[in-house]
Amino acid sequence: MSKITHHIPEEMLRAYAAGTLPQPFAVVIAAHVSLCDACRAAVEAESVLGGALLSELSPATVSEGARDRLFAALDSAPPAPPQQRGSGIFPAPVMEALSGQPPRWKMLGGGIRQQILSADGEGSLRLLYIPRGRAVPEHSHGGLELTLVLQGSFSDCEGQFGVGDVEVAHDDVDHQPMAGDAEPCICLAATDAPLRFRAMIPRLLQPLFRI
Repeated sequence: MSKITHHIPEEMLRAYAAGTLPQPFAVVIAAHVSLCDACRAAVEAESVLGGALLSELSPATVSEGARDRLFAALDSAPPAPPQQRGSGIFPAPVMEALSGQPPRWKMLGGGIRQQILSADGEGSLRLLYIPRGRAVPEHSHGGLELTLVLQGSFSDCEGQFGVGDVEVAHDDVDHQPMAGDAEPCICLAATDAPLRFRAMIPRLLQPLFRI
């Protein structure tokens, strides 16, 4: 793997460690953390700090009845599912989102493909396949977009992104990512608002492709 040079911002790592991020962004960060020693260490440090802060809080009094109900619920809870392992270029959090199956790509045009992994009020999570040397349509954002490279690379006005790198694109970023020439680029992308395409055809097709 090439050296990771584009990391998750500190405030997002802190929110991830606290469990307050929307699910699509949490999956992207979990996948990045599984590939990046520096961000994994930062998340672990945040978790330790959070635990230390909790230990300083005054203990709350719990009634005997509440304790008994909690233990009864734990006894009756189904066992946790086995943790998913990574496969090929896909880290474990991505394989979990894929339910352990290979991607089921749908064509978007020009050889570009996607699989939507989740889409709800919190945002959307998708895999993107971009043929080598191919660019996605130019667009800006109505919110936040996190894009993690799993295979190959892409470049845009913000720089060059290789395997493990994450691009953090806010609503002030207008770009046209282009896959590198060496191999197709496969990315995991999370958004909390629809993209804003400049060209007419992508705008017309946007409701169909749910981008």
